[in-house]
Amino acid sequence: MAVTVRGGAPSSPPKPRSKAPGGGPARGSAPAKPQPRAKGKPPKGPSRAYTPAKLGAVRGVGLPPHIALGVAVLAVLIALAGALVAERRGQPSAAAGTSPFDRMTAAIGLKVAKVEIEGAPQMAEDSIKAAAQVEAGQPILGLDLAALRARVEKVGWVKQARIVRLLPDTIVIAVIPRTTLAVWQHQGHTLVIDSEGHTIPEADPARFPQLPLVVGEGANDAAAQILPLVASRPRLTQRLDALVRVDGRRWDLRMNDGGLIQLPPTGEDAALIQLDQLDQKSRILELGFARIDLRDPEMVTVRPKDAAPGQAGTAGT
Repeated sequence: MAVTVRGGAPSSPPKPRSKAPGGGPARGSAPAKPQPRAKGKPPKGPSRAYTPAKLGAVRGVGLPPHIALGVAVLAVLIALAGALVAERRGQPSAAAGTSPFDRMTAAIGLKVAKVEIEGAPQMAEDSIKAAAQVEAGQPILGLDLAALRARVEKVGWVKQARIVRLLPDTIVIAVIPRTTLAVWQHQGHTLVIDSEGHTIPEADPARFPQLPLVVGEGANDAAAQILPLVASRPRLTQRLDALVRVDGRRWDLRMNDGGLIQLPPTGEDAALIQLDQLDQKSRILELGFARIDLRDPEMVTVRPKDAAPGQAGTAGT
């Protein structure tokens, strides 16, 4: 049906544009110009394959997706490790081997196979190992080294200890031992002491016959001052049986033959010099005596071995 348009020629309906097969533009037609995308707006159409919400948020701060995924995995692993360590530290050391962290590390070979002791006398090693309480097969990362050191330093032989963990399977216990000084006899007990007067309960006094014997209350603390003075006089030490502490103030030297040398509370070195001079003149240490009284620096009193009671000679200085 014709259409009449006022003021112009009749027009017919527009012919439909032919399309190429497949829905594309017809051949020979000009391709459509791409429309410019407004700034800040994402392109229309389907998104790429890796667009999870979290990775999209990370990509928004400038990280490529594969790096963002690695960061996420690393964060999870760190959190898991932190939780396991916190669980292990929150348990008593005796139960440390039961934690998941310790079981996991032991399963991959991080467990105790050797305990090495350095610096200690051979006779002290058994006591140190017993105090350490470390057994083969324990998870080596589960050991509380501070507690282990505290246990070792309670051993009388040990003055100071250092614990080293050598992965994968070795614990080293390095100690500074106490130096034996004398055997101390007090209130029916006999103990080995060191140069500071500390007792070494694990040391058997019978194994130290070469050590001098000190007797009495406080003899352990005062021995370090008198023993060097006595040890510097071989003629005296080879005849000495024991050093006896008297009233916590001074020393009596008890000789093998029953003789007694009485030292003053102070000035022991000067008194022993007097004894040296007397011995040089009369060989008194060799001949023997009942008592030599050196308590008065102005006068030395000597009682002969076979003298009657009350009979004594004096030597002025």
